[in-house]
Amino acid sequence: MDSAMEIFGYRFKNGALLQEALTTPACRMDEPEVRDNQRLEFLGDAILGLLSAERVFEAFPNDQEGSLTVRRAHMVSSSALCAAAGRLGLAARLRRNRHAEELSPGAKTLADAVEAVIGAAYLDGGLAAARQVFAALGLDGNAEQPEWSANPKGELQVRAQAMKPPRHPSYELLRTEGAAHEPRFSVRVSVDGMGSADAVARTLKEAEALAAMRLLMACGGDARLP
Repeated sequence: MDSAMEIFGYRFKNGALLQEALTTPACRMDEPEVRDNQRLEFLGDAILGLLSAERVFEAFPNDQEGSLTVRRAHMVSSSALCAAAGRLGLAARLRRNRHAEELSPGAKTLADAVEAVIGAAYLDGGLAAARQVFAALGLDGNAEQPEWSANPKGELQVRAQAMKPPRHPSYELLRTEGAAHEPRFSVRVSVDGMGSADAVARTLKEAEALAAMRLLMACGGDARLP
């Protein structure tokens, strides 16, 4: 077997499964009959949920369900999967259409492909293989994030209203860039007396949440705001 059969430290027995996991839906623009990775992504998403739940359950024995849910969400968020994809050079392995633009670091295509690889590994070698891929992603550190980062917009709203006089966060869409199938939204959030923060993401909702998180961190993270 050659290196084309290996990814994230796992060597596939069935190379066709790995090829399918690396074939993005955009590839069908050039090859309409090709099998893309959406079915494997569906399976991988479920397996990723199981493995991340297992990990936080073992790592945080004193946490209750709500806290464990937050930690698991951090581990498998789109941004966490995209970061892992970047560290492991996944973009260069993907099959896309001939005229595709370079993927942005936070492209949903990368997160989807990570899940597809996990699904493919599960079919190729069972849960042990999926665990091996999961370990290579290095997602554990994301579970250490502060709990408010699961809902930064809500936390920012609460803290702004606690100020005297009460304030309200204002979100402004600065611009939209990128191709129609993969736009990038640039957003600014402002709170009088706290300042402002900008963020860019693949959806407007994610951009607003990221901007809110950055403003919270700039104001002291989990410290009490004035």
